Amino acid sequence: MTTRSYLVLHGWQNHRPEGHWQHWLADRLGALGHRVGYPQLPDADDPDLEVWLGELARHLEESAGTGERVVVAHSLSAVLWLHAAARGMEQQRLADRVLLVAPPSGSVLARYPEVAAFAPPAPDFTLPGPTRLVAGDDDPYCPEGAGTHFAEPLGIPADILPGAGHLDLNAGYGPWPAVLDWCLADSAPLTARPAR
Repeated sequence: MTTRSYLVLHGWQNHRPEGHWQHWLADRLGALGHRVGYPQLPDADDPDLEVWLGELARHLEESAGTGERVVVAHSLSAVLWLHAAARGMEQQRLADRVLLVAPPSGSVLARYPEVAAFAPPAPDFTLPGPTRLVAGDDDPYCPEGAGTHFAEPLGIPADILPGAGHLDLNAGYGPWPAVLDWCLADSAPLTARPAR
């Protein structure tokens, strides 16, 4: 078995609840013998973009030299990754694959002073490595549609899931075997619904 390093990043107001698919994913990957980072990012209720960028860089540097490196970023951390890419952060090269899950649009983030600074950068940059997007077709945090708002301008493949909302606990995303399959073999589609 090939050992990989995974960095799982949460979103706004997420305090890593045990029932969330990210918690489930980190546990499963760790049980398979992979190195897994699933940090609680600082001030999840009132985050600072620069602080989160610094944390992203630190966690990526810690995984250097550990085989294939995979980042799975949900919600606010998905746009955090886009900010890092737009700035040309050197640490971006430390990820071999990236999965962006349910990124929120700027129009929604602008409504909340706590996260307005995270509004996604203009997509006039190139992502530094293989990146995939997965989002619900009815995500209230991206009413414009993640496919047209993110995937098409960035030129990345996307899985748009019917009725999946924000791919969070409220939408039924606890155990989610499809995301584990993608982590282990990046060709796996992300269309399967979570286990109930």
